[in-house]
Amino acid sequence: MLAAHLQRLASEAGAGSDRPTVMVLAFEGWNDAGGAASAAVRSVAQALDAELVEKLTDEEYYDFQFSRPKVVRTAGHREIIWPSTTILRASPASGAFDVLFVHGVEPSFRWQAYTADLLTKAAEYAVDAVVLLGALLADVPHTRPIPASYSSEDEQLRELLDIDEPTYEGPVGIVGVMAHTAHQAGIPAISLWAAVPHYVGQAPSPKAQLALMRKLEELLGLTLEAQQTEEIAEDAAAWERGVDELAEEDSEIGEYVKRLEEATDTTNLPEASGEAIAEEFERYLRRRKPPES
Repeated sequence: MLAAHLQRLASEAGAGSDRPTVMVLAFEGWNDAGGAASAAVRSVAQALDAELVEKLTDEEYYDFQFSRPKVVRTAGHREIIWPSTTILRASPASGAFDVLFVHGVEPSFRWQAYTADLLTKAAEYAVDAVVLLGALLADVPHTRPIPASYSSEDEQLRELLDIDEPTYEGPVGIVGVMAHTAHQAGIPAISLWAAVPHYVGQAPSPKAQLALMRKLEELLGLTLEAQQTEEIAEDAAAWERGVDELAEEDSEIGEYVKRLEEATDTTNLPEASGEAIAEEFERYLRRRKPPES
């Protein structure tokens, strides 16, 4: 459905491409609670064998006392890795899109120039839509499915995907700036956010990462192989067990988690359980390989 819509838009724009290109972006920093969004983009890019096509390294975007470079040792040599934004490309056989994966650190300076740079790259690569991933701290329990939802300022996308218009007002990070600026530039933009339990908001947050990966898989019509998500699912289960132990040892956290569970179950469980089961079953069927003849 999304693919057909973007193919039509590309045709109307004279692009003449049978396969739309979607740019998927995530940024470390304020919009990346638990490191979930940036980890999700890196993992999906790796699973699809995405190849590096470009790297933005303009040092005028960063305060290196805040976003510090790192020293690493590779093959016996020491190297300084500077904050940068990488662009990788994949053409997944299982999907209807070519995908550009953009991963970087939220800039310290010159946000408008940085945004303009990325949108210029989007134009150079004939991007038909952008998907921005973020993660925020929220009053949600770690024992329940991590909420992950879409929003868009594009009216056609909202009707097509049955998603909401963003209503947030207040301080905004680079994800919000990119989404709004892309929309103003005429590029359809979708924001995908996961809610990370605020009482365990430090990185890593593999359960939130997995929730974002599955939503992205669903949106783009991708089929990631089971082994490509198996390790992250195991990490998510181990993470949940670790937080369970924390809640058992700290009575205040334990009581707080119970209140969050009750509120979540009352609000979401009756309407969500059937849909969740159906979605998981459909995902299982997509991943099954046909028997050898």
